[in-house]
Amino acid sequence: MTVSRLTVSRLIAWICLSLLLAGCDGAPSRNILGSYFPSWMVCALLGLAMSILARAILKLTGLLEEIPAPLVVLLAFGCAVNFALWLVWLA
Repeated sequence: MTVSRLTVSRLIAWICLSLLLAGCDGAPSRNILGSYFPSWMVCALLGLAMSILARAILKLTGLLEEIPAPLVVLLAFGCAVNFALWLVWLA
């Protein structure tokens, strides 16, 4: 009796996993100058660039010295830009 329950539960698990994988058709990518780049990489690079730009602006205004943990704040800013671009670009 336990063998049949185990077999049925494995069958149900395989069916559920198959349904979850049915929607996967590959990673989204963008054609940039003839090469295909993963979208997450493009978003990460843009987030990094925006973080560097934010650091330069904060340094010019003198606010960088007032921030208690600038590395953490700039990292959070870069991640926020990265995730926002990912949501806007792929939605």
